[in-house]
Amino acid sequence: MKKNLTHIFSIAFFPMVLIYFEVLFRIFTGGPLGQNGTWITLASCLALGLVCYLPASLCAKGKRNGIISAVICFVLAVPYLVEYFISRQFKLFYDLNTTFGGASDAVGGFTAEIYRLIFCWDGFIKITLYLLPAVIALVLGLKKKLPAKSDWQKRVLAAEGAVLSLLVIIFALNASPDFSLLAKDHYSFQNAVDTFGLIPGVSLDLKHIILPNNDGFEQVEIPVIPDMPTTPPPTTPEPPVTTPGDTTPPPTTPAPTEPPFVPEPNQLDIDFSALTTKGTVGSLNTYVASLEPSMTNEYTGLFEGKNLIFITAEAFGLGVIDPVRTPTLYRMATQGMQFTDYYQADIAGTTGGEYQTIFGMPPTSGGMSFKETAGNNNYFTLGSQLNRLGYWGRVYHNNDYTFYSRHRTHKNLGYNHGYIGMGNGMEEYVKEQWPASDLEMFVGSIGDYIDMQPFNVYYMTVSGHSNYTRYGNNMVKKHWDRVADLDYSDPVKGYLACQMELEDSMTFLLATLESKGIADDTVIVITGDHFPYGLDDDTPGSRKYLSELYGYPITNSMVQDQNVLIIWSGCLEKMDPIVVDEPTCSLDILPTLSNLFGTAYDSRLFVGRDVFSDTDPLVFNNNYDWKTEYGTYVRGQFTPASEDMDVPEEYIEAISAIVRNKIRYCRGVLSEDYFGYLYKQGQLD
Repeated sequence: MKKNLTHIFSIAFFPMVLIYFEVLFRIFTGGPLGQNGTWITLASCLALGLVCYLPASLCAKGKRNGIISAVICFVLAVPYLVEYFISRQFKLFYDLNTTFGGASDAVGGFTAEIYRLIFCWDGFIKITLYLLPAVIALVLGLKKKLPAKSDWQKRVLAAEGAVLSLLVIIFALNASPDFSLLAKDHYSFQNAVDTFGLIPGVSLDLKHIILPNNDGFEQVEIPVIPDMPTTPPPTTPEPPVTTPGDTTPPPTTPAPTEPPFVPEPNQLDIDFSALTTKGTVGSLNTYVASLEPSMTNEYTGLFEGKNLIFITAEAFGLGVIDPVRTPTLYRMATQGMQFTDYYQADIAGTTGGEYQTIFGMPPTSGGMSFKETAGNNNYFTLGSQLNRLGYWGRVYHNNDYTFYSRHRTHKNLGYNHGYIGMGNGMEEYVKEQWPASDLEMFVGSIGDYIDMQPFNVYYMTVSGHSNYTRYGNNMVKKHWDRVADLDYSDPVKGYLACQMELEDSMTFLLATLESKGIADDTVIVITGDHFPYGLDDDTPGSRKYLSELYGYPITNSMVQDQNVLIIWSGCLEKMDPIVVDEPTCSLDILPTLSNLFGTAYDSRLFVGRDVFSDTDPLVFNNNYDWKTEYGTYVRGQFTPASEDMDVPEEYIEAISAIVRNKIRYCRGVLSEDYFGYLYKQGQLD
């Protein structure tokens, strides 16, 4: 009897360990313990646990089985610990591409922050709890409390149990429409882990990496919403009424001083009928050909021939700009183009944010997305577009020039004078400290291009990086006196102190442009790479300090990702304010600037929109959440923009299908080097 109980315990050991790991993971990351996906979590623990039992019961001696069991427990604990510490630092779970794509960079570049998270009492407790099963297995093995090699009947029983559990998972994922959507068409690693647990999340991630779905675009027809404003049909003015004896001449229409503006499609002469319809590339061709291009508008070519300085600012966002504290940023935000409802999705951290602003697409391969572009034809980046117009171009970054493989990716963005970071030139301008100074970067580099008009330069800053303490951040220490008296907690004041370096950089930049007399001929664009996730790292699921910074509770990822977009030029200060109050996002920057600079582009090839065009606004992210002027869809729940708005279910389904198409298209563009394909086919000059 005792022997049978020992065998039962050994068979159940790994499933119990995995359930224990999943429970700890949900507690530590702030996830709910009981939800609809719990059965899939349990079945996954059972399936993987029974598989782990097989190699742990091979040896004839229980001592060796104990050592094997301890090693297996250790290996199983590693992904839980990795994802836990990732969620602590970045406030989301990293898929396999992002984890492996940025692991070496993170370890080498942010050693101090990693040490801070791991080598503290909280980190020690978490590691201890996850390594406890390995210790138990090792002790039981050494004390010969584990059975020796099991007979073939028990091993067959374990294998059958694993297969049965797997079938239960497959059935559950297909039987439930919500689960099926999350696992297939609306799959994202974040949602999968939140709903099903880490084991199913990793399994689904592997499945989508091995068998990506880039084909099968859906045909979509957006229904008319009853309350949707419609443009009245044009009316023909009636001729003036005259009465007998009336000698007053009829009013005359003044002769136009210039030809009337006639909108034209923003598209290139691409002959899709001459291209293949087979395979993934064929699906992309058919999909793009089915789309309607946006039209040119009154802002087309507004910035034609002007210089461009594009800045992706580290952790820049809401709460930074203040008329007293940051007068230059306030001037640029209020006297340039104003975007009142702008979003920067947090996908794969900084490299994911950069990918969105530069390519106008979500990073569908997570942290590997940017790296995959190193060998692609990046035809529509602003570097490439303006290079074809004869602009002088260069990329600047004040951190290690090899970080995130930027030495390979950023020299392929179309900027004809390459890329400079710390290690291949930037060290001549910027001293070594953490984080490095943005102001030193701008002061040192501006001489490269200020007399090379028209110029097109791109900056990725670093001064706004966490952590936001006076003892671990030189920018916080440098600017603390300027924020010390603010009515905020110390972490928020530390964050704002870091952003003062960007304020000083912009003060210097505008003063230099004005002294050169080219402020009216230069456009400056500023957006963040992601929200300041480094503000909160103490309480699971907490956004305490972020809520303090924003001034309202952070209820979901869409609210969390609200951000700031600045498009400024001296010439705009002489015009009436240009306000965009529709939902916009980082994916809209590339097509909007392409239109403003009057470049030759095809709006059908972009998933974002020119915000001044006739295209309906749509904000979306890799979790298939979205927002339009009629409401917000987050985690399968739709909230209308106003309580009295009646939005039909057909509209919600149609927009969700459009988002699925756009993400599938972006995945295909990246994996197939689609623009390179069009170029080789002679469709892009």
